[in-house]
Amino acid sequence: MKLSSRILFALLLLPAFVFAQSKYEFRGVWIATVANIDWPKGGVTDPEQQRADFIRILDQHQRNGMNAMIVQVRPAADAFYPSSYEPWSEWLTGQQGKPPVPYWDPLSFMIEETHKRGMEFHAWLNPYRAVQTIGKSSIAPAHITKIRPQWFLTYGDKKYFDPGNKEAQQFVVQVVRDIVERYPVDAIHMDDYFYPYRIAGKEFPDQDSYIRSKSPLSKDDWRRSNVDSIIVAISKSIKEVNKEVRFGISPFSVWRNKDKDERGSDSRAGQTNYDDLYADILLWLEKGWIDYVTPQLYLEMGHDKIAYEKLLDWWSRNGYGKHIYIGHGIYRATDKNASGWKNTRELPNQLQLLRGYPQVQGSVYFSSKSFDANPNGWNDSLRNNYYRYRALLPPMSWIPGQAPLAPGVSIVKARAETLRFAVQPATTNSSPIKYYVVYRFPAARSIGTLVNNPEYIHEIVVKPKGFEQAISLRDGTNRYQFYVSAVGTNNRESELVPVTALVKE
Repeated sequence: MKLSSRILFALLLLPAFVFAQSKYEFRGVWIATVANIDWPKGGVTDPEQQRADFIRILDQHQRNGMNAMIVQVRPAADAFYPSSYEPWSEWLTGQQGKPPVPYWDPLSFMIEETHKRGMEFHAWLNPYRAVQTIGKSSIAPAHITKIRPQWFLTYGDKKYFDPGNKEAQQFVVQVVRDIVERYPVDAIHMDDYFYPYRIAGKEFPDQDSYIRSKSPLSKDDWRRSNVDSIIVAISKSIKEVNKEVRFGISPFSVWRNKDKDERGSDSRAGQTNYDDLYADILLWLEKGWIDYVTPQLYLEMGHDKIAYEKLLDWWSRNGYGKHIYIGHGIYRATDKNASGWKNTRELPNQLQLLRGYPQVQGSVYFSSKSFDANPNGWNDSLRNNYYRYRALLPPMSWIPGQAPLAPGVSIVKARAETLRFAVQPATTNSSPIKYYVVYRFPAARSIGTLVNNPEYIHEIVVKPKGFEQAISLRDGTNRYQFYVSAVGTNNRESELVPVTALVKE
């Protein structure tokens, strides 16, 4: 029996609790700004309308149970924030280099609003794309392609930084460093566009760069070395500024096909990360240069060339201990050519299968606007079933840092079956508080067996400086006990503090 058949058969046989939600699960959404795919809406340049629409997007995803937004802030050597390196994006203001009127800082706003909801903000950058469509894209006089034209190569209808140009590499590293220094982002995120996807009959025009390098490596190995070097430099730069900021890559689904490399996946991809995009993702994971990987497993289960279940299994065995968040192609539900995604069970089956792999910590969805149509009723499936309970973001054990100290809890008022209590952070936390978790457990049970069950997360309170809250100790015939913990910006959780135990009988 083939792997795909065995897995599908197993899905039918296994009980539902096997796929139960973990207390820790990454649930992200890509918000693409290039060509106004997700935000801002095309033609809408009024900052007030842009802010309102971004809030609408966040609220929708919060209702769906998401806890991380991956927002494209540098689509094509431009910026959705004030930058001394790159001009304002044309997809923000309608013309590259034109500042927003009235003036505002979209990145600062987006981070603040995302954090208000207890979500993480991952700043998504395209490392090498510089001009989206030659002859059509708005290009400012201060754009880097105008200032340093020798750094760029034309391929198809786009311009790219030459990955073999060391000065160009350093420029991109400085752009990343600038963001991490000035903004409280939780992560830097890059997608699959390293060397561009091949255009049939056209070779990427970097022969002169290869000759100038005088490299002893073959051209393919030289290209991979170029990408390796910028990944290392970006990783070091991020961690020098803030060790808690993560670095994640979202590669194309296939590292290598098995017919090219015995370590590769059971797939028949026409292009691969290693052989065509020159991105050796496994090396980056093995060396610890990146903290997480989000492979774009956009095709359906049972696909004849790149089957979701086969690639999920392969990536689960090749994460080198780093986090793996699976990219789901929910956009394909509205693609008339993607027949597999017309199946209303496609996404639920993918999530159920994913949760059977402890090496996989969550999901990311491409892309945000796909949820507006509630494809196949999947918004409802997430809200009412798969993401019914809140999930904490999974901490990364290899990133230095400690859990916050347990918060201080005091009783403000106790009266009959109601209680009001106050929570204050400990004064010596090494990691700032992100939020507090209020747990509600059955009164008669030991919490030792329940603390990792997300069903008992009563509320996540995003008030780092402390808060007061009223709770009810009884609901009908059910009586409860409450506990509180603090979660740091490194996603580590403090010890739980009992609330109801502080009440004097």
